[in-house]
Formats: sequence, structure tokens, C-alpha cells
Amino acid sequence: MGTEIERKFLLQNDDWRCLAKGITYRQGYLNSVKERVVRVRTIGGKGFLTIKGITTGATRAEYEYPIPEQDATAMLHDLCEKPIIEKKRYKIGFAGLTWEVDEFFGENQGLIVAEVELESEQQQFEKPPWIGEEVTGDPKYFNSSLIINPFTKW
Repeated sequence: MGTEIERKFLLQNDDWRCLAKGITYRQGYLNSVKERVVRVRTIGGKGFLTIKGITTGATRAEYEYPIPEQDATAMLHDLCEKPIIEKKRYKIGFAGLTWEVDEFFGENQGLIVAEVELESEQQQFEKPPWIGEEVTGDPKYFNSSLIINPFTKW
């Protein structure tokens, strides 16, 4: 079983922008109920299907599988709940960890969050100077919630 332990934060400034180039992600949800999220995603010409369980603290079950990019694109267009999540992801190394900064577009334009994956919920880590308030436990920041209540409507 795959497990994801992730903490999520808002950003307090734009100092991260010069640290990495972003890659475009498009993702949609075949199922977005909190007990079992099923996501389709395209990244740089590749497709992925991901199944995630309910989040407890900062942990949840996660399974991800590569699928043909054309299948992922068709599912995003024909089967996924709307709106599709469009974002650029920037991967930035800091103090031995990789931070993923997501800059959203479309219906979620203006939202920028950073995530870091950990080995355990108790793992201590140093935050980059551009990290702000933690929003790990706030479901409105879940990507699957952003299709129901996009950031532009907050």
C-alpha cells in the first residue's frame, strides 16, 4: 500500500519564483468524495491515474499508475468533474527536502500553495523563508475541493 504524508502551506512572498521552472499539470476527478478520490492527470505528455484514501492528520493511502497520455486527455475532457484543475508545479529543494509549489490558473487563478512530503507526521523539517501559514488540515485547499469551490469564488 502506498502512503502519502504531506503538509501544505500558503506562501508569504514570491522569493521562490527564481528557484525553479514550472511544469504544466492538468488534472480532473472521476470521483472527489473524501473517502476515495480518483484523479486523472497529465504532466508533460504523460498520463497518470491516482487513487487516494481519506486524509487522517497529514496521512492517506495513495496509489498512482501511468496510463497513456491520450487516454488521460480523453478522460479529462469527457469524464472528469469540471472545472479541470490547471496549474504549474515548481519543485524546489530546501534543507534536504523537495518542496512543490503549485500556482493555479483558470477558475483557481491567484491561489499558490506549497507542499512537502515527509517520512512521518512527526518528522521535523526546516521551512524555507518564503513559506507562510500552514493549511494542511483545511479541506478547502484540497485540489479535489477546488473543483467544487474554486478559489475565484471564495
